Amino acid sequence: MALSPFVLSQHLVPQHLLSRAAGLVADSHAAAIRDPFIKWFIERYGVDMKEAADPDPRSYSSFNEFFTRALKPDARPLEGDEKTLISPADGTISQLGEIRRGRIFQAKGQSFSLAELTAEPENRLSAFEGGAFSTIYLSPRDYHRVHMPLGGVLEKMTFIPGRLFSVNPKTTEEVPRLFARNERVVAWFRTDFGPMAVVLVGAMIVASIETVWAGRVAPAGNRLAMENYQGTNQHLSLARGEEMGRFRLGSTVILALPRDTLRWRSGQGPGETVRMGQAMGDRV
Repeated sequence: MALSPFVLSQHLVPQHLLSRAAGLVADSHAAAIRDPFIKWFIERYGVDMKEAADPDPRSYSSFNEFFTRALKPDARPLEGDEKTLISPADGTISQLGEIRRGRIFQAKGQSFSLAELTAEPENRLSAFEGGAFSTIYLSPRDYHRVHMPLGGVLEKMTFIPGRLFSVNPKTTEEVPRLFARNERVVAWFRTDFGPMAVVLVGAMIVASIETVWAGRVAPAGNRLAMENYQGTNQHLSLARGEEMGRFRLGSTVILALPRDTLRWRSGQGPGETVRMGQAMGDRV
């Protein structure tokens, strides 16, 4: 399949250099850079500032502070109860369904394995065969904090270096194994549903990924790095709906749960818009 000019250009540009440069601009406190950028962004993407805890665009010290802004406490009520899996973010469902033969469907015949996505050996992922997955795309206009879809205890985090392709629908259709090739952070939690993986996928122009327990995740040398919290005094328990991370510019969240634990609610599927806190599935 011939690549579109947009996707071809992503193969040619220095992805990490471009993203670092964008990150420097987004972190700038210079009013001459910050204020016009924020004003343009709100107008371009129709950002609803009435939902923000601080609705005044001029009060933010940088574009990134504006981009990762908090919402008012009642802006995203949590639906259901502890047996209800909620959306971890505002966005659009790219794909949702069953993990088959260890693989997750991407788009138009494209798929990738859970093992390569998480950098875990296949024999440690047997419980996920026939399990549930959901891929949620966060567009530039969306709220960009990521919250817990279930209550859980953090057991491990893995940073996996990689490319920084865009994760918009067009690129997802054309780049094979896109989410298993891009830079990403995999957080493993112990939940009442069983083990749960929450994968924060980086993308073009995404300056960084943050978690509430480690801050910006960027190991020296851009190398694969694992942090094991299981059995240590560093373990962290996070409630359903509590913030667990954020993107500095938009990207994608992938959830994975073991088999026989979750039943997706009707009406959930590719192209559907979701909001953080919205019920997506129920415990079997």
